[in-house]
Amino acid sequence: MITNLLVANRGEIALRVFRTCRQQGIGTVAVYSDADADSPHVAAADAAVRLPGVAPADTYLRAEAVVTAALDAGADAVHPGYGFLSENAEFARAVSAAGLTWVGPSPDSIELMGSKVESKRVVASAGVPVLAELDPDTVTDDEFPVLIKASAGGGGRGMRVVRDREALAEAVESARAEAESAFGDPTVFCERYLEHGRHIEIQVLADSHGTVWALGERECSIQRRHQKVVEEAPSPAVNPALRERLCEAARTVARAVDYIGAGTVEFLVTSDGEFFFLEMNTRLQVEHPVTECVTGLDLVALQLRIAEGEALVGEPPQVRGHAIEARLYAEDPVADWRPQSGTLHRFAVRDVRAEFTVPDRHGVRLDAGVVDGSVVGVHYDPMLAKVIAWGPDRATTARMLAGALASARIHGLVTNRDLLVAVLRHPEFLAGNTDTGFLTRHRAVTDATPAEATVRLSVLAAAFADVAHNRARAKVLASLPAAWRNVPSAPQVKIYRHGETEHRVRYTAARSGPVAEDDPDVEIVEATPDRVVLRRDGVRRAFDIARYPGLVTVDSALGAVNLTPVPRFSGPEAELATGSLVAPMPGTVTRVVVSVGDRVRAGQPLLCLEAMKMEHRVAAPAEGRVTELTAVEGTQVEQGVVLAVVTPDEERDGSATAEAAKESA
Repeated sequence: MITNLLVANRGEIALRVFRTCRQQGIGTVAVYSDADADSPHVAAADAAVRLPGVAPADTYLRAEAVVTAALDAGADAVHPGYGFLSENAEFARAVSAAGLTWVGPSPDSIELMGSKVESKRVVASAGVPVLAELDPDTVTDDEFPVLIKASAGGGGRGMRVVRDREALAEAVESARAEAESAFGDPTVFCERYLEHGRHIEIQVLADSHGTVWALGERECSIQRRHQKVVEEAPSPAVNPALRERLCEAARTVARAVDYIGAGTVEFLVTSDGEFFFLEMNTRLQVEHPVTECVTGLDLVALQLRIAEGEALVGEPPQVRGHAIEARLYAEDPVADWRPQSGTLHRFAVRDVRAEFTVPDRHGVRLDAGVVDGSVVGVHYDPMLAKVIAWGPDRATTARMLAGALASARIHGLVTNRDLLVAVLRHPEFLAGNTDTGFLTRHRAVTDATPAEATVRLSVLAAAFADVAHNRARAKVLASLPAAWRNVPSAPQVKIYRHGETEHRVRYTAARSGPVAEDDPDVEIVEATPDRVVLRRDGVRRAFDIARYPGLVTVDSALGAVNLTPVPRFSGPEAELATGSLVAPMPGTVTRVVVSVGDRVRAGQPLLCLEAMKMEHRVAAPAEGRVTELTAVEGTQVEQGVVLAVVTPDEERDGSATAEAAKESA
């Protein structure tokens, strides 16, 4: 019997496992890197063991260090969570060899299903349909588009869609580099890419007594960079007959590899009901809460019982209602999903009914790995939390989840929150018309930003809250109205930047308070340092304002708006040369593919940065020549550092003309 469990992971999945352990009366042990010393999962554990360093390779991926930590802390079992070592057969063997209980499938099953190439052979021999494997070196023109995939990994890493032969070599090289970095194995293969397939997966549970449960399907088709962002159960496109065929195929796959524990069998399903095996994840999935909500099961508790040798009793429960999960990431969808790092000043989701467990009735569940003040670094996945809604039907659930996300207070980092809300409210999503190309097809969703009118009202609210804030701190004449002058004078000005646009608010004082000179149709009903009520066209709206260094956040029912205050008097700043390419985030330079003097075209990749477990390409902004290159492979760079300079052709021609004119003068 398990009495003390170490979770070989971090963040929200560690907290999720700890939640069940507390209910079961099992002691908990956390491991943490130096970057995670103040992480919530460390504080939540009964004991915690430091893994010196910050990079995954030095900490969470060091199998021997994690096993030693378990023994030192008196643990008798290890739960791998997901990611890191969760699908590492050698780690599972090391845990068992140390006399600890491994909460997962056998190392042989992990090894067999860990190779996408080998697993497809095994599954095909069991009679389950698979997509034919293609050799990147011999793929023919009529086989495009193809999908390059890392054999050893998942989560969208090492995956590239290639539509023509010209792009194939660079995509293969890039995928191999990312796979080597993420999984330690550069092996890639390719297969036919189905443009409008649905990503459907079946949750399985198998005990050591021969029982295999298939707990229905999850629809995971809303993806960016081949990584899921919205998941739901059940799928709006799977009828009872197809569901039974998928469940039977999943049970066949599990039996083919003598599977024990919780796992997920993933399929690509076409519009006519044809399906193909993609892979089997030999661990708990990120999206497991939606299955828990619709079945009422605690999948972690069942993992622990199976690891202790217990049998699954009876039949799987029937699905009840509908559940949808949204993954909240610190990333900017408008800027090609660029991950964000920094301090999360505020994180609060309204009306949460349960955390890390199934709600007692329909409502919102939150599985979060962050709290107010959490620092999001560059070494790990940028997911902040999973927000899950469970309701009686799909439409109600989507509306509930969209409302919870829209009203959440998320201050300090750019996130994909607006995109998630836009997806959940999109007519095509509500109609169930989802597939893996949804975000590509509906690009307006990706570019979801607050409406211009919302931004303007938020800017006004920020300005008048700031006026009230300054008035409240005044040490002399504090009783005078804000912005008061005893003789007529020019309006005062406050400036804020939203994105790349500057917004000016000119205001003067009346006996009742400040008046917006350029917005005469807006009336200030109330203004305090943290709350402003405005009336426009007879409609009152309240705005909540929070201030942080270099940031003002404005939350309202219209949406959240992040503003940057612009000082009245700017200090001298060094101007970057035209064509300067700066690091968009802290990261490691993994590849440099140009040299000084090379001619490049607009959009051509020049180098790659690795941050938050993903590779990010830095491309030329215009056609020209590389005139400066400071990036060096293998080096760590900070955000804002100049990596290269591409001098546009017109500027080079202009400089040459000016130089020639000087010489002739």
